[in-house]
Amino acid sequence: MTATAAILGCCGPKLTAEERAFFRRVKPWGFILFGRNVTNPDQVRALVDALRDTVGRADAPVLIDQEGGRVQRLGPPNWGRYPPGRAYGDLAGHDPLLRCEITRLGARLMAHDLKALGINVDCAPVLDVPDPAGHEIIGDRAYGRTPDEVALLGRAAAEGLIAGGVLPVIKHIPGHGRAMADSHLELPVVDASLEDLEARDFAPFRVLSDMPIAMTAHVIFAAIDRKRPATASKKVIRRIVRGAIGFDGLVMSDDLSMKALSGGCTERAEAARAAGCDVVLHCNGDMAEMKAVAAGAGALKGRAAERAAAALARVARTPEPFDAGEARARFDAAFEGRFAA
Repeated sequence: MTATAAILGCCGPKLTAEERAFFRRVKPWGFILFGRNVTNPDQVRALVDALRDTVGRADAPVLIDQEGGRVQRLGPPNWGRYPPGRAYGDLAGHDPLLRCEITRLGARLMAHDLKALGINVDCAPVLDVPDPAGHEIIGDRAYGRTPDEVALLGRAAAEGLIAGGVLPVIKHIPGHGRAMADSHLELPVVDASLEDLEARDFAPFRVLSDMPIAMTAHVIFAAIDRKRPATASKKVIRRIVRGAIGFDGLVMSDDLSMKALSGGCTERAEAARAAGCDVVLHCNGDMAEMKAVAAGAGALKGRAAERAAAALARVARTPEPFDAGEARARFDAAFEGRFAA
């Protein structure tokens, strides 16, 4: 059976009978884990295996948000602590090579954690360039304050994940940094000119346009489409994401349950797919909503299926050689123990 063009969550640390039956029937392309799904390593590995068993694909993508800082689904006592993106950008004042090295090392350590659990996709790095007047939802999740800083460290983080056998997801394309509202709660509208957006917001995404997966922003860019957020806008996805930015990898929506979007879940999924999202994401594990999303997402086929296969083909089957203990000691020393477990 062809996969459904959706990434779905589940409600707890074990699958319910209803979830098993539903996932077997609709066969989502992938799954996403949150804190509610995590208790200890053995439990997470068992859940990951159970999710893949429902769709009959050993390589089915299992995603997690593991940025560090405020957005870290795995943490002590079973996993290490990691800093927010900004902490990497603030390292060692005038030594960009050291900042890149430690950013890559942090991502490589996170990939080591994830790979051991069977998780093969991390929803990171954040490539948004924060506006000083923007909402704090991005804030210290950003690697720096300029497009160049964000691009350099975003590249380092992405390469660290790839080296460890985990796919990165660049987000939130084409940029969430100017948003004056939290898209989890309401729909932000950005009024910046196209020239300003291209120079600042889009720039890091252009630099990392070779990455396998990108996640959209639930943000209206008035200079491009005054009516629809990027997730549901053909103009944004075709002209900007595929055109000006040049991204030809898999485009996934941000979470369809966020309040920035209007309409029911079926309508949201249909709108995102019609706009050009290859797959849609739904995170909260609510069964009624997931059924509605699956109905609107449709089958993963054509060019979208090709992009999905190409993304998974980039998972390193054998991660680069790595001494996790030595790497963690180096990492902790760089931050003077501030983020040690």
